[in-house]
Amino acid sequence: MARPIAFRSGWGLSVFAVTVCAEWISPRIPGALLGIMAATIAVYWFGLERDGVAVLGQLPGEFPRLHLPSIVFADLVQTTPLAFVVAAIIMVQTAATTRSFVAVPGATASINRDFTGVGAANLMAGLFGAFPVNASPPLTEIVAETGGRSKLAGLTAAALILALAGFGTTLLAQVPLAALAGILIFAAMRIVRLGEIVTIFRHAFGEFMLILATVTAIIVLPVGTGVAIGIVLSLLHRIWSTTRARLITFEKVPGTSIWWPPGRDLKGETVEGVLVIAFQAPLSFLNAYKFQDSARRVVRQSRTPLNLIVLEASSIVEIEFTAAEILIEFIEFCAQSKIRFAVARLESVRAGEAFERLGITNAVHRDRFFHSVDEAIRMLAKKTNEFPEDKE
Repeated sequence: MARPIAFRSGWGLSVFAVTVCAEWISPRIPGALLGIMAATIAVYWFGLERDGVAVLGQLPGEFPRLHLPSIVFADLVQTTPLAFVVAAIIMVQTAATTRSFVAVPGATASINRDFTGVGAANLMAGLFGAFPVNASPPLTEIVAETGGRSKLAGLTAAALILALAGFGTTLLAQVPLAALAGILIFAAMRIVRLGEIVTIFRHAFGEFMLILATVTAIIVLPVGTGVAIGIVLSLLHRIWSTTRARLITFEKVPGTSIWWPPGRDLKGETVEGVLVIAFQAPLSFLNAYKFQDSARRVVRQSRTPLNLIVLEASSIVEIEFTAAEILIEFIEFCAQSKIRFAVARLESVRAGEAFERLGITNAVHRDRFFHSVDEAIRMLAKKTNEFPEDKE
C-alpha cells in the first residue's frame, strides 16, 4: 500500500518541482501548464489510471447555457451563510489584487471598479451555473510576470478555457488529481508570504496571533467555518483596537502656534485656564463613555480653574448617535461648570455632517468651531478678555 501512495504522490511532487524550476529559470516559462500537460500525457499514454493514479474523470462536454436557477427555501437556508463567506473571501482577494497589481505604472487602483466587475461576473456565473469567480493574487502575479498587461490576456485565457471545456473533455478526464494538488501547493506558497508574517510578528504581535488563529481554524475545521471564524476574529480585533483609544491632552510647541501631543522629546507649554483634549479614534458607543469619563477626570484634576476646553477633532473621522449623545452630555457638563467648549480642526466631512445632524453643532454653538487650536484660544480670549493674547 505504501508503494501506490508514494507513486501517486510522486506525480504531485513532480509537477510542483517542474513549476518551481520553470519559475526559477524564467517567470515567462509556463511551468504549471507544462507539468500538467506532461502528467496528463503520461497517464493517458501508459494507462496509469489502472495502476491506481486518480484522475479528474469525465466532465460534462457541453457549453454553458443560460438558465434561471431554481430557488428552494431549504437550499437557501443552507447556502446563504456560505455565500456570505465566499463573498467576503472574494472581496478580500480582489482588494489585495487591485492594490498589488496596477496595469499602468503610476496609475491609481480603483477597488470599487474591480468590485463592480467581479460582482457582475459572479451574477453571470450564477445564471450559467458556473463557479464564483474572484481576482486571484497568485494567478495575477503569474500573468504580470509573463508580460500580460491588458485585457487581451484575460480574454485569451477565457477563450482557451471555453474551447477546452467544449472540445477537450477527453483530455481533461486524464488529468491526475495529484498533479492538480502540486499546482495548488505552488499557488499556496505564493499566497503565504512568510516575510510579511515575520514582520507582523515583530511589530504587531496581536495581529500575528489573529493570523495564527485564522490559519488554525481553517486547517482544523471545515473551510467555510474556518473563514467565518477568521472574519469574526478580525472584527473583534478591530473593536478591541477601537476601545483601547484614550483621551490625550495637547501642549503648545514652544515658539510656534502648534498644539501637539506631549512626548519625551517635546517640552510643551500650556495656557492657564485652557485645556486642549483629543481622542485618537472615531467616537462610537464602544469608546464614548471612556472618552466622557477621561475628560471629566482631567477637568477635575486640573490644577487651575478652567475657563476653556478645546476639542482637537482631527482624529474624529466619524461619530454615531450614542457617542453624539454622550458628547453633548459632556458639553452640558462644561456649561454647568462655567467652562466654554470649542472644537478645532474638525476636518472630516462625514464627521462634520454628523455634528450637524445629531445636534452637536447647536450644543457647541456655530461660532465656536475653528480651523486650529491656536485660533480657538485667540478668538475666545479676545471676546472674553479672560486670557492674555499670546504674542510670539
